[in-house]
Amino acid sequence: MEIIEQSIIPKSPAKKCEDGIVITRDYIAVIDGSTSKTDRRFSFFRSNGRYCMQLVSRYIRHAKGNLTCRQFCNGVSAAVARHYSRSDIQRLALHPEERLTASAVVFSRLNREIWMIGDCHCLVGGQYYDNPKPYEQELAEQRADIISRSGLPPEHFLHHDTARDAIIPHMLETMQQQNKTYAVIDGFPIPQQCVRVITLDFQPWEIVLASDGYPFLLPTLAESEQRLKRQRRDDPLNIGTFKATKAFLPGNNSFDDRAYIRFRV
Repeated sequence: MEIIEQSIIPKSPAKKCEDGIVITRDYIAVIDGSTSKTDRRFSFFRSNGRYCMQLVSRYIRHAKGNLTCRQFCNGVSAAVARHYSRSDIQRLALHPEERLTASAVVFSRLNREIWMIGDCHCLVGGQYYDNPKPYEQELAEQRADIISRSGLPPEHFLHHDTARDAIIPHMLETMQQQNKTYAVIDGFPIPQQCVRVITLDFQPWEIVLASDGYPFLLPTLAESEQRLKRQRRDDPLNIGTFKATKAFLPGNNSFDDRAYIRFRV
């Protein structure tokens, strides 16, 4: 495996990144810690998203190289679950919105497979693959519609995104389907049918793995960053050329943390 370029960039210079990259002999992975939607915290010093990203990173660094996708999913779920108490498990079974949650896209060298658990994305030989959460686009459309019908200037939503506030209850409702109709890493069993698996043959491949902080995934980091800058300039609310559930807030360089790695196998 030959690493060509990689980058991890927090959306705000003042905050630590909830996205991460792991490179071992047998795995290359991008991990995207999910932004908390409630006040429940499992660490005094880290956000839930960063905490979960670190737990998943640690698991991958120590994982056996010959794991199947199913074994990987079972193992990483158990690694996160160990950080819940028994009472946590009982409550979190009913309240998935409070769980430690992350998405990941993982390349397995021995299997020559890419495993997409959650809403990261990738390029394989220039072909784009994603694994979006159901309802995410619908919620982004709802937010865009609220902003369009409001008659308020864009500055209003850049300083206080009341349209996002309006869809948060719906986001919490859809999270009831977490690890039922879509897959994430949250300490609970991952439904294998919701994990996208890309199998590679033995010819050389150039691969890009990235978190969804890049709305437009392009073959190089420079191109992806340039396209992100254009999105920020032309559509900072993310309601036009790219619809999202949040905007580029003042002082931030993006609407989300982002991680990108390009390599050859």
